[in-house]
Amino acid sequence: MRTITALIFATTLLASAAPAGAQTSPASSSPAVAVGPQYATTHVYVAPEDFDRFVTSFVATFGGGTSKQGVFTVTPTPSSTMSQLVLTPVGTVSVFGFKTPIPYPFGSERTGYLVTDLDAAVRAARASGADVIVSPFTDPVGRDAIVQFPGGVNMQLYWHTTPPNYVKLQTIPENRVYVSPDRADAFIRSFVALSSGTVTRDDPKAPGVEIGRPGDTYRRVRIASTFGNVAVLVTDGHLPYPYGREQTGYETPDLDATLAKAKSAGARVLVEPYSAADRRAALVQFPGGYIAEIHATLRN
Repeated sequence: MRTITALIFATTLLASAAPAGAQTSPASSSPAVAVGPQYATTHVYVAPEDFDRFVTSFVATFGGGTSKQGVFTVTPTPSSTMSQLVLTPVGTVSVFGFKTPIPYPFGSERTGYLVTDLDAAVRAARASGADVIVSPFTDPVGRDAIVQFPGGVNMQLYWHTTPPNYVKLQTIPENRVYVSPDRADAFIRSFVALSSGTVTRDDPKAPGVEIGRPGDTYRRVRIASTFGNVAVLVTDGHLPYPYGREQTGYETPDLDATLAKAKSAGARVLVEPYSAADRRAALVQFPGGYIAEIHATLRN
């Protein structure tokens, strides 16, 4: 499910970004279905009473703008939700505030990816080893489906009748996926195949402070593709709060300045800034409950 008000967002230039880094995984034979990382929308579900507070806080923190807010049916079965698209320089968010009970399995999908051809993308997803848990359905501006990758990771695929135009991002957000050691390799193979992406780094001894366990190590895999970036965090599930609850990591040039904006806009810093590997990062909770990682890259 996705924000369907994208067509009325007044904007910008269509652009796409190629994945960075040397290819360290086998090339995929799947058709290229991704469009660009600015069309990877994190799905944020909030209570209707928190809807405006979240949107205002998120824009105040990262900049950008929004589509017009509306109330729509965006599921294949009857439902009603407030819906709005938030486009920032560091990533796109689809916000939903359901006025009715949320039909299953909606609410469990973490990200929506725009594809060039929904039917081709669904076939490619199945071929990659993913399950199609919501078959394609029509909404007022296009078509949608939800797929589940190995490890129980749900993501949405969507297509617009009229192609949307979103401005190119200044930095590419990171879809932060927590999986078990049992299913990590299967997830990686499946996502790389569907996205035609590459594994840019596979660190078997990443610093445990990144998952709230200083002194430990864990496996962290980074994937780049035209869909955007994915961090695969392979853990035993022994995670202190709020690790595992954050959906997306956002890169900013100045972490302290961004956190100051977030706090002024009503967000709470759940994990104070720490330095590890190639970044300085913190975890923040926005009004309505959405938790995000925010980081700045450390320059050598």
